[in-house]
Order: sequence, then C-alpha cells, then structure tokens
Amino acid sequence: MEVKGTIFSINGPVVKVVGSDGFKMYDQVFVGSERLIGEVIGVGDKHTVVQVYENTTGLKPGEEVVSTQRAMSVILAPGIIGGIFDGIERPLKVVEKQSGAFIERGLTVDPVDTTKKWKVEILAKVGDSVSGSMIIAQTPETLQIMHKVMVPPDVSGVIEEIVPNGEYTITDSIAKVKTASGKTVDIKLMQVWPIRIPRPHNGRVNVRRPLMTGQRVIDTLFPLAKGGTAAIPGGFGTGKTMTQHQLAKWSDADIIIYIGCGERGNEMTQVLEEFTSLSDPKTGSSLMDRTALIANTSNMPVAAREASIYTGITLAEYYRDMGYHVAIMADSTSRWAEALREISGRLEEMPAEEGFPAYLSSRLAAFYERAGYVNTLCKKEGSITVIGAVSPQGGDFSEPVTQNTKRFVRSFLALDRLLAYSRHYPAINWLSSYSEYVEELTPWYEENINEKFMGHRTRLIAILQEEANLNEIVKLIGSDVLPDDQKLVLQTARVIREGFLQQNAYHPSDTYVPISKQFLMMDIILYLNEKAREILSRSIPISQIIKTGIFEEIISIKYKVDNENLGKFDEYRALIDKACSDVIANNEVIKR
Repeated sequence: MEVKGTIFSINGPVVKVVGSDGFKMYDQVFVGSERLIGEVIGVGDKHTVVQVYENTTGLKPGEEVVSTQRAMSVILAPGIIGGIFDGIERPLKVVEKQSGAFIERGLTVDPVDTTKKWKVEILAKVGDSVSGSMIIAQTPETLQIMHKVMVPPDVSGVIEEIVPNGEYTITDSIAKVKTASGKTVDIKLMQVWPIRIPRPHNGRVNVRRPLMTGQRVIDTLFPLAKGGTAAIPGGFGTGKTMTQHQLAKWSDADIIIYIGCGERGNEMTQVLEEFTSLSDPKTGSSLMDRTALIANTSNMPVAAREASIYTGITLAEYYRDMGYHVAIMADSTSRWAEALREISGRLEEMPAEEGFPAYLSSRLAAFYERAGYVNTLCKKEGSITVIGAVSPQGGDFSEPVTQNTKRFVRSFLALDRLLAYSRHYPAINWLSSYSEYVEELTPWYEENINEKFMGHRTRLIAILQEEANLNEIVKLIGSDVLPDDQKLVLQTARVIREGFLQQNAYHPSDTYVPISKQFLMMDIILYLNEKAREILSRSIPISQIIKTGIFEEIISIKYKVDNENLGKFDEYRALIDKACSDVIANNEVIKR
C-alpha cells in the first residue's frame, strides 16, 4: 500500500508533512514534484518531519511526499572501490555527465553500474547450507581487491540453484536459497543495507595489531590500532587534511574510505585530483584501486552532510565483513556536528552547549562505536579503524565537539598551531597528545620489532617532557646558566624533535619510514645521549661535544639513510664513538 502525504511547511531542509499516518522513522521518501530525496526523522500524531538531502528552493506547501517504505539505504556491490560519491551515494562522475558541474535536483542515479558484467567465480554448490555473510562467490573488483559475494546477513538456508562461473551484472541472480520457512531468496552480487543500522558480526576481538602509518610521531609515540579510533583536532592551517592524506596513502589498511564532510569545495577538489593521480606505494598501481571517496562540500545541502558519515561507515562495514581491514578518514566531524546543530535548530529542539543538540555526544558515540576489530559472520577477521579530524573554532580544544570526541576515541593526536607555523610537520604536539593503545600493542612491538622498543619510547617521551620543564626556566634566566647535564637534555630533545618527530612528506626517504628504521633511529639518538653523558661524567663541558657537529649528523639520518639500507646505522654508531673519543683525547691533551 502506497504511503503518501502533503507538505504542510518548509524550513530549510526540514519539511513537515500531513495527511498520512503511515510514515515510519528513517523511511526514505521522495519530496515534491521533482522527487527530492529525503528521510523521515520524526513521527507525530499530527505531522511527520522529513529532512531533505537536496536544495528545497522552490518547494511549496501542498506538494506530494511519497514513502519508499524502506529505510535510507546504500547499494553494496562491486564497483564501489575506485568510486567518488556524494553523501547519499550518488556517483559524482556519472552525475557530472548528466547534469554538469552542479547536481540537478531530484536526480536519481544508480550508485554503481548495473549494466557492467563482472567475471564471477562460484565457490559454493547446490545443497550447501549457508548463513548470513557466508561467501559463495568472488569477483576481482580492482587489481588489489577481490570482492567477496556474500549471503545477506539476515538470510540462511540451503542453496537450491546456483549459476556456473561466468560474467554477470550486479542485478543478476547467481543463486537461490531456500530458507527454513520455505521462502526462496535470490542472491545477487549486490546488497541493500540501511545506513543507520550497524551490520552484524560475531563479536569483537581485543585490538592487538597496530595500524602502521610510516609516520614516526604516530607509530612510535602515539600508535593507532587496527580496529581502533583516533581524533586529529586542530585549528585552521595546522595540517589535519595533510595528515589524513599521509595516513590514507601509507597506512597498511587494505581499503581506505575517505569522507570529505562539509569541507571547502577547493579543498575537496584537491583531494579528488590528488587521490585519482596518486600511485599506491605498495603495488605501483593507482591508489584508487583500494579507495572510495565520499565528497560532501560545505555548499551542498546540510542534511546530506549529516548522512555522509553513515554512508561511509556502512561501506566500510561491508568490506570488513569480507575480511578486509578498512580505515576511514572522516574530514571533518566538526562540520558534521554543525549540520546536526543546524537541523536541530530548525526542528526547534532545546539547544545544549554552544547551540549543539543535547544528543551530540550520543551521535558521536554511535559513529565511533561502529569501529572495531571483529570476527565476521563468515569466520574471518576484519576491522574498521576510524580516524576523525576535528576542526574546533579558533583552535579551542575545550569546545563541545572536541571534548565529546575525546570521550569516545583512544588516540588523540592534537595538532599545534605554533608547530605548524614554524613548519614542523606533522604538527602533532607530543605533550598534549596521547594513545591508550600502548599497553595492548606492547607485546606486538616487542615480539615483531625489538624487545627494547617500548623502553626506548618511554625514554624519548621523558626527555621531551624534561625539555618542556626546562624551557620554563630558560624563558626566565636563559640557557647559559643551566648545568651541562640539563643542556644535554635540551640538545637531545632538539635531535628528537628535528631528527625524529619532524617528517618531510615530500622527501622520498622521509615521507614513509618503516617501523624497523624508526626503532634504529630511536636507538641511535639514545646511544648518542648515553655517550654524551659519559663524557660529561669526566667533567668535559658539553660545548666540546657540540663542536664536533655530531648532533647535526644524527639529525640528518632521516635523509641520509635510505629505508632499504639500514646497515648504515652501524656507521653512525661508529661516528658517535669516534667523535666522543676525539673529545676525550683533546681534553687529555689540554690537561697535560
């Protein structure tokens, strides 16, 4: 039975509908004569509230609203990877061909090509018992991603019919499953899933593997975990987007879902152009072979911005269920929260802090909780790692979005404006950032890298913290009055900051650094610190060590030692020994 109503009032993207009590929460609807896409967000005894995902200019009271009688959903099928979509999964390349640079209102486009034939390999046979998310076929989606064709999560039974290996479209039935109730269900290459409902799994697994990024300040000091959550807060110009670009390109996730939520149009254009032209450093093929982009710029309808986050996480869950490790880059959740605030205001809801709705924290929690390392229904392991950028106004980390995000993420990579303005990138402040994954990941680091790894990390952080304390004294009385052992702390901290934490995204040896090299860099810095302390114990002034230039030599390691030539670290260890021996020898000569 068709459910229809008529428009009673229009307030921006919020439309009130009267004339029917058949609408249900989160139903997708078509609004007006142009059939604008919308979603039911409120149901009352007198009217239904709909948020419209398109521009409502020209919409009039009295126009018809028709329910599709299904929740706002996305199409999940081969063809997603390599695609560029808007917040409600319309493919922007196809849209551009049909409507030009701007999306026409009411434009309905299939998210993936329904006419393209995929080469399908069948992995099941007639008579097999199947259940939700069991893999029955596969097809190469890109050069890197093998798309696993799964039974829908809510279907189980026995295969009655199945097609042979061959080429099929996403709408072709490749198998028929008879359920316990006697109903026959067609299995296709595509599935439809509501964006606001998490896909089921067989339970979470404790995080135990890091997400390797090749960025030293992250991998060593503030590690991320596969299946974990992280926030990258920072003011304008501090490098949030660039940091996420580096993570998208270099992290060891199988698939990247990049969500541009409410960002500036020129910035999103740059993202789209760069991602489509980049080569994957792991394979040499296009980075888009394992990436899907969701672009929802700040001039697009605000309601679609709110939906884009859910669209992205649903796509990620689909590939997680195949056994892939997926990383989501959400840039930025602040713009998403602003969309919530605008819609809440138009709904005349009681505002909370800074005008944000009272349910801001629960919405953020629901989003980040969909991350995790899980056992899938098809008995594989998969993960979703969520890395959300936060854009606090004026760089104020005490504002509601940043503070609520801190409650739900376990890695907090705080970007610092002063570091960014001094060209120190990544501009992650080592004093205000933290990672709660250190304890869980320690066994992995000690087993796979070196048993001294976490000990070295702790010593680096201690030196940086001591430097921060000494800088307070230096501001008052200068550094010349400090004793030599404290001057050594300042020198070693400088080597850590400039030679280890600072990283050049455009240098071939420094843009990505394997974790084995990161350990050796820590080791050589701490070795220099120990040898220098031995010299100070002989009452030799630190100025004699500084004159040798050994500190600058160690800083230059990040450029001079290739990632494939780690044996050169022995040469630098010998260089430290020689410099220290020369200082001691010169001091003996002076004494004589």
